[in-house]
Amino acid sequence: MPHTITAPLAATIFATVASASVEADSAGGTPITVETLVAYAEMTRIADAADAAVDAKNWTLARSFFTDETRVDFTSLTGGAPATIAADDLIAGWAGNLTDEKTSFHLRGNHHITFQGDAEALMVSHGYARNQMERGALPENGGDPLWEVWGTYEHGFTLTEDGWRLDAMRFVATAQRGNAFVRDTPGR
Repeated sequence: MPHTITAPLAATIFATVASASVEADSAGGTPITVETLVAYAEMTRIADAADAAVDAKNWTLARSFFTDETRVDFTSLTGGAPATIAADDLIAGWAGNLTDEKTSFHLRGNHHITFQGDAEALMVSHGYARNQMERGALPENGGDPLWEVWGTYEHGFTLTEDGWRLDAMRFVATAQRGNAFVRDTPGR
């Protein structure tokens, strides 16, 4: 039978973590211990589940993983500046771009979490994303239905009354290929 971690239990876990004075190295995050294992697993689950919800176009589920406001930085892909926005607006933007005509696939690995006190953490992971839209294959739209990107994700987490939630998201693209039309054009 699955166990639910309540906010009081999570607070107890993090009080133990904070008192242990575990130092995080810059590449590997905070070492996983008995005290951090449940929180580490839950944050990894949330980051992966948010990707899966986006790919499934389950916008209600995707929204449930975020605090009401979130700091976002996709400037390596879109330019502009980092911003703090309502999570509802973030999800609405994704839903407007990833309509039924456009599919996406996200894959994440090498999760490293650094605890920043008893109620905050930063996850760094490597990521891959693919967007596909058959309209991109038309010659006038670039002739390729696929756009792919690789990079590094940073997810900020905060511990709320409802458990861990995402309060920040940054993506730093390291490589991309394919049709920018597919990346930049919302599906119909």
